Amino acid sequence: MDYFIIFAFFKKYNLEPMIKIKSGFPGERAIILPPSIVDEFQKTEFGNVLYMTDIGFYPNAMFHYRKRSRQENKQFILIYCVEGMGWIEIEGVKFKIDTNQVIILPKEKAHAYGSNEKNPWSIYWVHFDGEMGKYFATDLEKPKLICTENNSRIEDRIKLFDEIFDTLKNGYSNSNLMYSVVCLIHFLSTFKFLEVYRNSTNSSKQTNDIVTRTIHFMRENLHRKIQLKEIADYSGLSVSHLSALFLKKAGFTLIGYLAQLKIQQACHYIDFTDLKMNQIAQKIGIEDPFYFTRLFTKIMGMSPTKYKNTKKG
Repeated sequence: MDYFIIFAFFKKYNLEPMIKIKSGFPGERAIILPPSIVDEFQKTEFGNVLYMTDIGFYPNAMFHYRKRSRQENKQFILIYCVEGMGWIEIEGVKFKIDTNQVIILPKEKAHAYGSNEKNPWSIYWVHFDGEMGKYFATDLEKPKLICTENNSRIEDRIKLFDEIFDTLKNGYSNSNLMYSVVCLIHFLSTFKFLEVYRNSTNSSKQTNDIVTRTIHFMRENLHRKIQLKEIADYSGLSVSHLSALFLKKAGFTLIGYLAQLKIQQACHYIDFTDLKMNQIAQKIGIEDPFYFTRLFTKIMGMSPTKYKNTKKG
């Protein structure tokens, strides 16, 4: 079935498309906290300040769609697009959202949002509320660009999200809930205080060396599919010039080094999380799990499953 033709038909006649998927994306992760847990935590001094109700990651979310009335929209909703495109409508005002953009939807306002049908988005999302909710949402009611720079620390931000998710995945004890909120404050602050976050550690400052800056750019974008031309454009060189320079200084081709970085990150997920292999593949920007297995085996000399079962340390 050609879904794009169907979308074109409905768009032409100003109709609502029939194909709208609310969940079920390969590699997705989501946690919906039980309402009873949220209600009790919200009553505490800690939870009154900030709390979560839902959190997740949807990679390559083809036909993702949500629509809520004012009455249904009871929390602030952060959407962080790391790849692809989508759209968001808040009480009749529509925004386009691109790769590396973030927005926080206000609560108690009707909204709808969805993935671009030709270039579907990959998004991290969190539903939250509390006394500090409005504070973090202020100035983020419209899409804000979080571009890759020498000190962008995108990789650190994604690790913060994983920290929140993995903590909640281990259960809803008071200590887990409180720690996840502390991490959430830090996560939201990376958008609210973007420049402070980027300049807060000397270790994030890069030299002007082209190879070093290129490696940094690749590491910051391991979570998505990235083209060689995009890497070359960032460096200011042509693909052929950068590839030759990379081979000379790093000892590997540009594409080979990028593959090594992706598999290195995959090993980290295998060692320290219980993500499924297809989820790990999505987390490093590889949509085809069979290609992921082949690439992993080529670089590590064993399959991902065998690596997982190998004793380490």
